[in-house]
Amino acid sequence: MDARQTEILDIFTRTRALLQGHFVLRSGLHSGHYFQCAQVCQHMDAVERLAELLVEKVRTAGLTFQTVLAPGMGGLVIGQEVARQAKARYIFAEKENNVLVLRRGFTLTPGEPVLIVEDVVTRGGRVLECLEIVRQAGGRTVGIAMLVDRSAGSARFDVPAVSLLELSFPTYPADAVPPALAKLPIDKPGS
Repeated sequence: MDARQTEILDIFTRTRALLQGHFVLRSGLHSGHYFQCAQVCQHMDAVERLAELLVEKVRTAGLTFQTVLAPGMGGLVIGQEVARQAKARYIFAEKENNVLVLRRGFTLTPGEPVLIVEDVVTRGGRVLECLEIVRQAGGRTVGIAMLVDRSAGSARFDVPAVSLLELSFPTYPADAVPPALAKLPIDKPGS
């Protein structure tokens, strides 16, 4: 792990955003580790630093955008801070009938370059929904920026994706939870 990744992991640990126990993730998978980014997002100095590092990584990847789109709830705070630092417009998607949609009068112009910003990606479900939102709204997704890629690179998208941290904690379907993990009380902290 390089110095930047160590710094990022330290931020998550210091803010108690990296939890251990028995968790059911938004994806329905079970895990002994959970990133509760809401914990880090209450510390604006940490949010500012993580966004600074993420914007740097996005620029290094050559991604240029006018608008940041974040899925609610997880990506809201980091998405807004990335947009602020990049001096970009910021919009968010939220659930309506259990599907992410643009509301509140948010629109995209034809071909508008959009960066999707998310906190943690395990399977990439919300990112895929956001990709479809941008497509249907006529915009153009230039890339995806995430704080943590829990998929260890297995979540694939049809646009470039960057993350600050790639960690692969084992995840298990409900019918294949190891006995030691199954003995722990289940926590579903929310995403």
